[in-house]
Amino acid sequence: MEKIEIITKNSQETKDLAARLAKYLFEGSLITLSGQLGAGKTTFTQGLAKGLNIKKNVTSPTFNLLKIYNGDLPLYHIDAYRLEGINQDLGFDEYIDSDGICVIEWSNFIKQLLPSELLNIEINILENDYRQLIFSAYGEKYERIVKQLCTL
Repeated sequence: MEKIEIITKNSQETKDLAARLAKYLFEGSLITLSGQLGAGKTTFTQGLAKGLNIKKNVTSPTFNLLKIYNGDLPLYHIDAYRLEGINQDLGFDEYIDSDGICVIEWSNFIKQLLPSELLNIEINILENDYRQLIFSAYGEKYERIVKQLCTL
């Protein structure tokens, strides 16, 4: 497992970092986002969408569970916050290893559906509205991405 930490000073820096990350992603990429409410998970996803040349405004899928955006690659944005304790098949597996990039907020609620290879990004709120982003790469493909991100 490869792990790095990056500090951003505002939401625009967080979006810019995510846009840079998008350039290294591939069909079937899985990114899980964790962090408390208001940490910036959707903000990060907005930056990712920009890096994928998605023109549509990205919003939290909390009440829809899944939103799909089209750009250079499709972006499947899942919010699993309301899925704690639900054991039924919701069909998310078809998006997790798909033709696009799957981003899952609150993935801890659907751990049993996740493959062993993924990129987890934990976002923590720091003083002065700064954010600490901890990238944990599981699997060689994601380890390479994190190493490339470090060289920017």
